[in-house]
Amino acid sequence: MRALQLIKFGASGNYQFGVVPDPIAGAEEILVKVKACGINHLDLWLEAGELPINIGLPRIPGGEISGEIVQAATSGSDWKVGDRVAVQSNLFCGKCEFCLRGDESLCLNGLLLGVQRDGGLAELVSIPVSALVRLPDNVSFEASAAMTLAGSTAMHMLTNRARIRSADWVLVIGGASGVGAYAVQIAKQLGASVIATASSEEKSRLARELGADHVVDSRVESWPGEVRKITQKRGVDFVVEHVGGKVFEQAIHCLARGGTVVTCGATAGKKVNLDLWPFFVKQQRIIGSYGRNRSDMELILAWASAGKVKPVIDSVFSLSEAEKGLEKLRERKVLGKVIVTV
Repeated sequence: MRALQLIKFGASGNYQFGVVPDPIAGAEEILVKVKACGINHLDLWLEAGELPINIGLPRIPGGEISGEIVQAATSGSDWKVGDRVAVQSNLFCGKCEFCLRGDESLCLNGLLLGVQRDGGLAELVSIPVSALVRLPDNVSFEASAAMTLAGSTAMHMLTNRARIRSADWVLVIGGASGVGAYAVQIAKQLGASVIATASSEEKSRLARELGADHVVDSRVESWPGEVRKITQKRGVDFVVEHVGGKVFEQAIHCLARGGTVVTCGATAGKKVNLDLWPFFVKQQRIIGSYGRNRSDMELILAWASAGKVKPVIDSVFSLSEAEKGLEKLRERKVLGKVIVTV
């Protein structure tokens, strides 16, 4: 099969595109013909060697996979050849205490697809049966690849880790980003009033098209004051945060009494300063969110099938052009998801 392999870590990575041996599916695995694969910031952390885990090279990146089954499991599976599938990228053991209660995102033995084992920037990929989710007939492969990681991450944040209620104020950091674009749509569907941040007119326009009621310019240092002004000095009930660093600190200042920050990332910095006095006096919360559960995947695809959320796709590249997609993401020139089709 043809595949893109990372063969050396670096700021821009050293890749090799060519023919490699086909993967061999184990007893509890299924061979999937990749139709589309999204590119994620996680792929950039992989190429830079910045993840706090041991990674063997060469490695085929790509965790946001959709495709068709070409070889079913030998036993114990209802899947058949030709079935359309989406893939849960945070692979889980299914046996630990957290998996047994349906919290696969907390799995004690979890692995990242496209990081700790070969992913979807290839023609074929071997996937554990437990990581497959049925793809609705009216959801395209490209749409699935665009939303099953970012969209399910946002779904996990807003319906599992936190519970958005009708009439809540929700601030979405980066309303035109991967997670942000779906957080805006999900929060609106749940009845919230949504404020988004954006760093350009183009991103501001997209956030509004997705349903944001207000957009503030994150390039202006005083943007948290604008959030408080919009809410008549009250602040917001929830902040969907995935940037970290100074942005996280600014987000705290936007909270109402009893408000909550739900955070799932730290691309701009892992360490933050927190003034504890106003934090506990106002009885605020910080909730961590990581990955997704199978139920989050199923829900985001069901919403997509029903037209409640739509995929946000920036650009599409062929497998042989996948490095161009990685470069575009590296340069932060994207509005939505970069997709590789196979």
